[in-house]
Amino acid sequence: MSNSLYNEEPLEWVAEAEQSGERVDKFVTDSIDDAAVSRTQVQEWIKAGAVLVDGKVAKANVKVMEGNQVVLTIPEPEEAAIIAENIPLEVVYEDSDLIVINKKRGMVVHPAPGHSSGTLVNALMYHCKDLSGINGLIRPGIVHRIDKDTTGLLMAAKNDLAHISLAEQLKEHTVTRKYIALVHGNLQHDQGTIDAPIGRDLNDRKLFTVTERNSRHAVTHFHVLERLGDYTVVELQLETGRTHQIRVHMKYIGHPLAGDPVYGRNKTVALKGQALHAALLGFTHPRSGERLEFEMPLPADFEFVLSNLRSR
Repeated sequence: MSNSLYNEEPLEWVAEAEQSGERVDKFVTDSIDDAAVSRTQVQEWIKAGAVLVDGKVAKANVKVMEGNQVVLTIPEPEEAAIIAENIPLEVVYEDSDLIVINKKRGMVVHPAPGHSSGTLVNALMYHCKDLSGINGLIRPGIVHRIDKDTTGLLMAAKNDLAHISLAEQLKEHTVTRKYIALVHGNLQHDQGTIDAPIGRDLNDRKLFTVTERNSRHAVTHFHVLERLGDYTVVELQLETGRTHQIRVHMKYIGHPLAGDPVYGRNKTVALKGQALHAALLGFTHPRSGERLEFEMPLPADFEFVLSNLRSR
């Protein structure tokens, strides 16, 4: 998900025929494009009166019927004890409005209920002291995120002016985000576009898949950089920013990411997580209007895997 759910416009869905009879808490949970949102959390929002079905406040056990309009207005998160922690950060760029960092593999971007330490937010709160509060107390400064085991460039906002500008650029698809990935198989085409909607996997709500049901528009462009036998190195450019988008799209076309513990294959490379690196990030500075672009080379473990493949 490119932006936090908090402080956005209300989320709206219309129930389809195959969803008739579903409890509204399950319907909303399955519809939200955020793996971090649990059914328990949705039930709390329902108790708070945040979910409407055809304009009426819903209870958790209400069942939706085909054509029902379901609206969720997410309340501000309650104050959480997010502690600033002196965790080393590789700062690529910083000024009074924003910061760009090179995220390491294994670092979670923001805290979640029951997991309030060791995240990028904890580190940023120590380093910056002045993050934008527009995303609430759980995700201060966070404009977009990358997965725990994805490495590379990520920006955060220090004030609300910067946050609003960067979020709008993401929404308008004017932020340039290019990734380098190692995928299984030999791609048939040198370049192409994957235009396939992404929604929750009906069999496992923590996962996402290409589906027409309760899905969101998702577009990924790819360009082959190097062919290494039964692996391919690709550059991917995000047009949209859905949860797990690159991982889901590459699996969908039959070329899952090497090392991906969730969407990948058992026989894979020696990496602790997917071979995916956010290599380039470009955006317009929210105050000066200057176009900024940053590049970050592959981390050592990713380069080591490629060297081994090239020397086979």
